[in-house]
Amino acid sequence: MSNIWHDMNPSRISPDDFIAVIEIEKGSKKKYELDKETGHIILDRILYTSTHYPANYGLIPRTYADDGDPLDVLVLSSETIAPLSLVRCYPIGVITMLDQGKMDEKIIAIPFNDPTYNTYTDISQLPSHIFSEMRHFFSVYKNLEGKDTVVNEEQGPDEAKRIIQNCLDAYIEKFCR
Repeated sequence: MSNIWHDMNPSRISPDDFIAVIEIEKGSKKKYELDKETGHIILDRILYTSTHYPANYGLIPRTYADDGDPLDVLVLSSETIAPLSLVRCYPIGVITMLDQGKMDEKIIAIPFNDPTYNTYTDISQLPSHIFSEMRHFFSVYKNLEGKDTVVNEEQGPDEAKRIIQNCLDAYIEKFCR
């Protein structure tokens, strides 16, 4: 695959069942992101804070979010997953937040093939500490850079699927017409 954002077969991406591309493994302080020109990942920065990513973090190909990037996804798994790995997932919820005053949505997803997590179908079923870690991370991870983030709320799988569909539609409008 030459471009991790654009070159995924569209049949592999739906609101219920999608391939996530991992950019950052759980426990990392390295902030990789999509380099839009090449379609590869590039090291954006090392986090300024002592916090680390609470889950595997990546993107959903062929989506276009309000921030002009692919839709973000947190992949909950019993294992760390290496950057650039493709993981077949389903959504169980979404975290909405403001990042420097702009809406930023993070889909919470589960790998179909992780027996420790694949019995969860809604974020309300998760142990509360998992979500507390995510909420804390996203509320402080840019503080020492002088940037503000505010975690608004979490919602279940129906809202996550609606957001994914909207971002799939926005991608088609932006890149396929």
